[in-house]
Amino acid sequence: MTDAPEQEPRPADLWRQRVVRALRITRNGSVRGWRWWARTWDRLVAALQDEAPVGVGAGPSPPGPLVEQRDAPRLIAVPAQGYVYSFYVRATFAWSSPASLRAEVLNWYVGYFQPNAVQRLTRLAADAARDLPPHRAADLEVALQRALAGDPEWSYRRGDVLVTCRPDAAVRLDERMMPALRPHVDAMVRMEYQFDEQMRRATYAEELSRRWATILGDRLDEDADQEMADAREHLLAAQREAARWIGDLLHHRVTKS
Repeated sequence: MTDAPEQEPRPADLWRQRVVRALRITRNGSVRGWRWWARTWDRLVAALQDEAPVGVGAGPSPPGPLVEQRDAPRLIAVPAQGYVYSFYVRATFAWSSPASLRAEVLNWYVGYFQPNAVQRLTRLAADAARDLPPHRAADLEVALQRALAGDPEWSYRRGDVLVTCRPDAAVRLDERMMPALRPHVDAMVRMEYQFDEQMRRATYAEELSRRWATILGDRLDEDADQEMADAREHLLAAQREAARWIGDLLHHRVTKS
């Protein structure tokens, strides 16, 4: 008795098996490819650093390290004293690398590390602003500039690649403070104008008295005349009064500020 011949698989079953096998191969290849790309990303970046620009018309690279200037995506808000109003910091970062990175590679690292730099600058600004009244934005800017001057370059590393940034910051007032501050600023502007005007008048009076006193002194040596002597003494007194006026104005300005 002979065995029955094996039934050949139908074309539909063969097609289904081939599709399943292809999907499995694609899935496994994708997983292996992703793992390979994750492991070798830094090596690929390092290899790209020394590649020449692609294209016939590509010119030579500029001398020195490439620098990318990038602003923070939005103003950094930090609370002022009392936590009712805020200061707003406009941050700018100049990124570069000791290695000769290509522009697209440096751009990738800037996007990767800039959130860290923004967070660090935010902490510095918050620490400096905590004890400042909300109208003293200039004092916060001075404090930030002083802190950045003490640590001007921040470094970040990924693998073998080192990138650095130089942060800069400018501070703006909370717009809700403007109506309250405008009358005081206007008064200060008027006082400053009056001070400048009085200083010009006092300086002119002092200089004019000095010149006339010198002229009369020369004439007094040639011809002793009591009226000229009296006039000279009067001008000298006016010169001293003008000098005292200048001193009083300067002292008043210092005490007011």
